[in-house]
This record gives sequence, C-alpha cells and structure tokens, in this order.
Amino acid sequence: MRYSGLLVLFLVAILNLAGWAYMNRSIEPRPWGEVINGVDYSPFRADQDPRNNRFPSEAEIDRDMQLLSGQVKQIRTYSMLDGQGEIAKIAGRYGLEVMQGIWLDGRLERNEQEVEALIAAASSHSNIRRVLVGNETLLRADMPIEDLVGYIRRVRTGLAGKNIEVSTAETWDIWLRYPQLGREVDFIAIHLLPYWEGQAPDKAVEYALSRYQQVKDAFPTKKVVITEIGWPSEGRIRRDAVPSPTSQAGFLRGFLNIANQRGLDYFIQEAFDQPWKRNIEGSVGAYWGVYNADRTPKFPMVGPVSDRPHWPQLAAASILLALPLMAWFLARWADLRFSGRFFFIALIQVVTSALVMVVDSGLSSYMSPGIALMWAMLLPLLLLLFMVVLAEGLELSEVIWANRRQRHFLPFKTDIERNWPKVSIHIPAYNEPPEMLKKTLDALARLDYQNFEVLVIDNNTKDEKVWRPVEEYCRQLGERFRFFHVSPLKGFKAGALNFALRHTAKDAEIVGVIDADYLVEPDWLKSLVPYFDRADIGFVQAPQDHYDWKDDTFKEFINWEYAGFFQIGMVQRNERDAIIQHGTMTLVRKAAIDHVGIWAEWCICEDAEMGLRLLAGGWHSVYTDRRFGYGLTPDSFGGYKSQRFRWAYGAVQIIKRHWRDMLPGDERKLDPMQRYHFITGWMPWFADALGLVFAIASLVWTVGVLVLPKYFELPLALFLLPVVAVFGAKLAQFLWLYKIRVPCTLRQRLGAGLAGLALTYTIAKAMLYGLFTSKLPFIRTPKHEDQAAFVQALIMAQEEVLLAVLLVLAGIGMWNFQGGEDPEARLWAIVMWAQSVPYWASLVLAGISTAPKPPSKGATAPVQNTTAAATPAEGTPAQ
Repeated sequence: MRYSGLLVLFLVAILNLAGWAYMNRSIEPRPWGEVINGVDYSPFRADQDPRNNRFPSEAEIDRDMQLLSGQVKQIRTYSMLDGQGEIAKIAGRYGLEVMQGIWLDGRLERNEQEVEALIAAASSHSNIRRVLVGNETLLRADMPIEDLVGYIRRVRTGLAGKNIEVSTAETWDIWLRYPQLGREVDFIAIHLLPYWEGQAPDKAVEYALSRYQQVKDAFPTKKVVITEIGWPSEGRIRRDAVPSPTSQAGFLRGFLNIANQRGLDYFIQEAFDQPWKRNIEGSVGAYWGVYNADRTPKFPMVGPVSDRPHWPQLAAASILLALPLMAWFLARWADLRFSGRFFFIALIQVVTSALVMVVDSGLSSYMSPGIALMWAMLLPLLLLLFMVVLAEGLELSEVIWANRRQRHFLPFKTDIERNWPKVSIHIPAYNEPPEMLKKTLDALARLDYQNFEVLVIDNNTKDEKVWRPVEEYCRQLGERFRFFHVSPLKGFKAGALNFALRHTAKDAEIVGVIDADYLVEPDWLKSLVPYFDRADIGFVQAPQDHYDWKDDTFKEFINWEYAGFFQIGMVQRNERDAIIQHGTMTLVRKAAIDHVGIWAEWCICEDAEMGLRLLAGGWHSVYTDRRFGYGLTPDSFGGYKSQRFRWAYGAVQIIKRHWRDMLPGDERKLDPMQRYHFITGWMPWFADALGLVFAIASLVWTVGVLVLPKYFELPLALFLLPVVAVFGAKLAQFLWLYKIRVPCTLRQRLGAGLAGLALTYTIAKAMLYGLFTSKLPFIRTPKHEDQAAFVQALIMAQEEVLLAVLLVLAGIGMWNFQGGEDPEARLWAIVMWAQSVPYWASLVLAGISTAPKPPSKGATAPVQNTTAAATPAEGTPAQ
C-alpha cells in the first residue's frame, strides 16, 4: 500500500470520528446531586409481563429497593396484585415511604380484590401515608365518575382513623374537567407528561409547571402532588417532542432543580424501564425509566450527557470493521486517482458506520415479537441495499477516476493478409417474419470474410408459409447458407443452437451466434476473429445495438437503457475478464464449447450460462465496445417486460446451478474479481425482489398500524431513511455515469432512467419466481407486435398500477390519521409514496409505448464511423 493510500485511510478515519462526535455531541444540563423526592415504581424486568402472568419475585423487588434506597425518599406503586402486594413491606426495610396505588378498570371482581388488599396493606404498614384509588381511570373512560367516587369513599371508610390520605391519579386536564372530583379527595394527584402533548424538550419543563400552576389555582384549598412527571429516552417523535437520552436528562435535571427550589411534592415517571408497556403505549412506553430495565442508570446526574456515551467505541468498531475491505480495495485499485480512492474509502466507512449504528440501536432496544419480526424483515433488505451502494460506488469510482482502462480491445485492421479460420454462424429462429430474416441473411452475405458458413435453425414454427420462404432464400444465397426446419425440437433456443453444433462444419474453429433480426457490419469477423490467435481466448463479445428506435419515443428510451449496460457495465466487467456473454454478436471458440459442454437447455439464459462456464473452465474473454450489429427493439412494453423477465429468471437459474462457483477456494475456476462481478451484477436484481417484498409488507404493516396500533409499530427511521436515500443515490449515480459514458442527450438519459425504473416490478417478480420454481416456459421477446390502444397500457402494467395505487392510498391514510402527531408517520407515508414511483413508471412507459407514432421514415442500420484499428500486437489483452 502506497503512502497515498495510508493518507486516505488516515483522512477517512479522522472524518469518521468527527462525524460520530458531531452526531453524539453532548449537552450539560444543570447538575443534580441530591436525593429525589419520589419515583413511580413498577417492578417488572425485561422478560416479565403481568398480562402473561410473568411476575417479579420478592428477591428481585428487594434488590430494587436496595438500589433505590438513598437515591429517593419515596415510591409510588400502581397495584396490589400481580406480585406487587409485598412492595410496601419490602420498601419499609430500607426506610422508603410508599404512596400505594391500586388499578381500577371494568373488571369488577378484580377491583374488589384491589380495594380489599389496599385497605389491608395500608392498615398494616406504617410507611404507607397516602393511597391512590385508580390510575387515569377517567382518562381511559373505564368507568363513570360516580363509580370512581364510590371506590374512593369505600377506601376512605376502610381506612378511617388511620391518618392516611386518599386520592386518585389523573392527568391535569381531567381534574379541570371534573372539579367535583376534587371534593372527594384529600389531595390532587396530577400527571404532567408534556411528551404526550407534543412539547419540545427545551420548553417541556416550563409547560409542565404552567399546567401545575393551573391546577393549583383551580383547587386553592387542596395540596397538589405531581404523581407522574418525566420524559422518555426512546420512542416515536410526537409533534415537537423528541425522545432521547439527552432530552430525558435535560428535562429531569432541569425539573429536579426547580422542584427542589419550589418545594414541590413529585414522583418521577419512572424508576425503571418497562418493556412490557410497548403494546399498551407503543414503543415509547418502554423508555420512561431513569434506569434501564437491567437496572443500570441511563445517564449521570452530574456532568455532560450524550445519546450514545459509548460512541468512541462504536466509532472505533466501525473503523476496524471497514479496514479489511478498505485494505483490499486499496491493494487492488492502486491505479485509481487519489480522489477516486478517497471517495470509495469514504463510502465504505459511511456504510459501515451506518450498519454499526443500526445494530447498536437494535441491541440497545427492547424488542417485542412484532419489532423482532420487523428487524428480521428489514435488516436483510438494508444489508443488500448497502452492498448495492458499495458495488455501484466502486463502479462509479472506476468510471470517473481510473487513470486508464486495463483491457481495452480495439477492432483489428481488416486489410491484413493471413489465414482466416472458418467461422460457423448460427441463427436460431422461431416464427420469425420472413422478410426480417432475409435482411439478416443479406447482411451476412455481405461479410468481408471468405471462410464462413451460416446455419439457420427454424425450430417448431408451425406455419409453413413462415419458414418456407427463408429456406428457399438460403438456397438462393449459395451453399454456405444452410437452412434446417426442425419440429419438434426441445430446449428452445439452446436446443436450436445445440442442433446447429451437431451440423457445424468439421473444420469450423469458431462459432458465431446472432439473433434472427440482426444486421451485421461487413467487417465484423475480420475485426474480431484475430483475437482467437491467443490460445486461451474462449469467446469474443461485441455489444448489442438497435436500428429501429429513432422515430419512436418508447423504443428510443429502451434503446438507451440497453446502451447503459453495454457502455458502462460490460466495459467495467471487461476490466476484470468477467463479462456476460449475451448471445447475439458473440464469437466462441469451438474447442472451448467442446471443453465445457454444449448450450444449457435447462436454462432460459443459455448464453450467460455458457459464458460463466467458459470463464470457470479457465478460458478468457474479449469485449470490444464497438458496435458490429443492429437488431430490433421490443415493439411494446409487454415485450420489453417479457424479455427482462427472461433475463432475470435465467439469472436465478444460473445462480442456483452454479452457486458453488461463486464460493472462494478453487482459483482454477473463477478468480475473486470474476466472482465479485457476477455476484454484484445480480445483486441489484435481488434488491428489487426484496424491495417488492418490502412494499407488500409495508402495505400490510400500514393497515396494522392504522387498525391495530397496539400491536404494530412504525419501523425505525434508521431503516426508513436508507431506503429513500439509496433510491436517490442510485438515480444520481445512474445519471452521472450515463453523462460520462453514454453519448445521449439529457432527455434520453432521463428516458433510459424511466425505462429502467419501469422494469423494477418485472425483475423483482422474476427473481422471486426463480427462487421458488425450478422451470418456467421460455418467454420469447415479441417483434413487430400490433400497436395496442391506450387501454392496453393499463393491461400491460395492471399489476404495477395496483401496487402503486395501494401504496399511495396507504401513504395518504398514514399521513391523515397519524401524520399530524407523528413526524415518523409522515416519513413512513413519504417512503410509501417513494416506493410507488417505479410502479407508476411502468404505467408511464406503457402509455408511451401505445401512444400514436409519427410516420416511419424507414429503419436502416446506421453506418459506422471509422474507428481506430489494432494490429494483432496492439489488440491483445493487457495483462
């Protein structure tokens, strides 16, 4: 590693530390070093839940009282049942006073048990000086005020002569709404929780004290006790209320100092986090404690406070985790300019730090089964998205900042004298228009190459009027053109190509394959065949291109979408000898086919599968980015989709068959960089598949959040933001690379982006089908389809439109029903709308494909400009 590489690592490490420090910058509220007046106490641990009859033991409660002793003067409880009946007795051992509470609701028998147990405990334990009959009973509307007053009177009667004060606990507004309740109690017990009222953390203490004063003014003859006041450390944002450890510490330390100055009687909500409350109050319900559920303090009462006080360890971990990948990159891409290495090293660090942050958030949170399910669903998507970002970031770095191309193959000069090996050109055809196929044969007849043959294999065409004219035309072209009509013939295109191999001339050394609609340039063979002088070259690939798009907006857009693959992706894969063999315009050494085996009839992408086997078999490839042939684009969006479905489904077939070739170990097969390019080349398609799963799950989850909010929570923003950010980054990267590598206008770049986006659902569906099925019928790309009416656009994109509409409606529902209170609900709505964009793109492109076309000026293959030519010495691959 050169010194410049070490400098890059040093700079990125410093910036990473600075970023962590900035995101976790501390605050230092007014210190608190005295004893707290009181805390609310529920004894349940992280694995306990009163609704499931999992209660704490007396020993656990004893440890809690021992911990709180000396830290607080008194505690407030909520029930006499569910393992809480012994709290007052245990608290007495440690000199703690208890404001004993009971829980009242619509369960009358249970209410009776609570009342009887309260009277007995308050009569027995001298540390119970005050009791609370019910908690927010009127707020929840569990019973009318008359019934609550009846319970209060019963308890007062039961404790007559005991000098114990009796009240009930309600929020401040309930006391103001029911002033008659104040006449039934000995003191006013109010809850002040400004988080629930959407107050900003820096204004929350002032707001709470103003409400306290309002209640005090309404009941001038009664003592007012704050029985709940606090702030959560985690959970969903509620208007301006942001839960966090720093906002909790700021609120509590600020309130405690003011309460001490004013002599207020209060109880902090609450002593310990209660994870079981998630399903009652949402995620925020678990995080009101001054201590975590494991009984460790959340923050110090003196000194600075940070949301992640352990951020230096996290920052260091992110650097150490990223270092192996950084070192690997710097070792293999030493020829990149400094700015390119800095860009990608910084990208590795950002992605690693983001993953560390997500994992830390997960490990430090209390996961309900629903949240655990959400993590299981979202984390793989997030990991795959980040891997896609790294792969595309590396491609971007190479395109923009590479000093030079390592393997740049130019066409050979065509006027050199030499012995030209025989080439057997194979054209598989099924039900192709005869006039189109004749043009293909005419172009081959004009080849500036003497030693070649052409085999046309018409497989399974039923209509004799379709194939007979082609057969006759081959006879007219001469003996080097041979026509075969074979029916039945299994194996689709691969079957036809294997049939051609059996009838290939014995002296043929090279096999060429073109599609039935391709018009080749006369210098195709002479420009590329000399690359086979190198004995280890297995196949030579030229790009696909099209000639029928200039008067058709739909075809123009998809033509340039194809161009991106050939002028960006294939060029970069060629740098590592890892190109995709894409069938048409390919030349393959016959001996290499004999070595690795015939075309795979089990795979609907037999060309890519053959290319992989050739590379794994030790053969090398050549890719030139000059066009030597032009074919037809699909005539409709439906044809475009079916073609891409076939490619994606075939990719899964290849992965399932050859996954062992992707594993490290046997370097006689694929080398590490070849594996890298094959894996990362398919990765975006798997990301599309997971994206579809995520979209469907999002719809189900949104319904759950709106209908059953106690059981469904919104995903963490840490998961949502990357989904939107990655979508934007991919779009920006696409436009940037196109501007550099693809010679098209801004309109055409945007059109290509629309075309690629419109295939998102098709690719996702194909990948999922491929994962769960073993065989699908061959899907042929239709040519010269009848022009469809606009209603056909809806039919061609009906599934995408359905998903788009559902996602938009789900986003509207989330925004309208929860967005007013919760910014995270608005973020979720935006994510839903963002997910709908690819599906709307499908409808737009389908509409463009069915729009009226201007009169055709006639489609002809463009004439190639003269390009630089290589001599045999110049054209050999750079090693």
